[in-house]
Amino acid sequence: MKKIRKGDEVIVITGRDKGKRGLVLRRVDEQHLVVEGVNLAKKHQRPNPMKGDQGGIVDKAMPIDQSNVAIYNPKTQKADRVAVQVNEDGSKVRVYASSKEPLPASAAAAA
Repeated sequence: MKKIRKGDEVIVITGRDKGKRGLVLRRVDEQHLVVEGVNLAKKHQRPNPMKGDQGGIVDKAMPIDQSNVAIYNPKTQKADRVAVQVNEDGSKVRVYASSKEPLPASAAAAA
């Protein structure tokens, strides 16, 4: 079970973007994820009239290692770790490690 999923709100705990918060847009592979507004790089893009793209310099969100982010707990307003709790029926639920409260269901997980 992945502890950080698409749609989760995370906070960067180390690196040049330390302290920034954002939603996980997608997982690139087992270790890397793309977070909204974090680890931005300038990309020189050519115009593509067929797609209607305008050329110029655009910001592109690059992948960040999952060890550099932590789940954001809105109640404590701090970063928190994720634990996996097994219910009596055998189903697994992600919970905050500090308070044992279940994580809110993300919008992407419901879809």
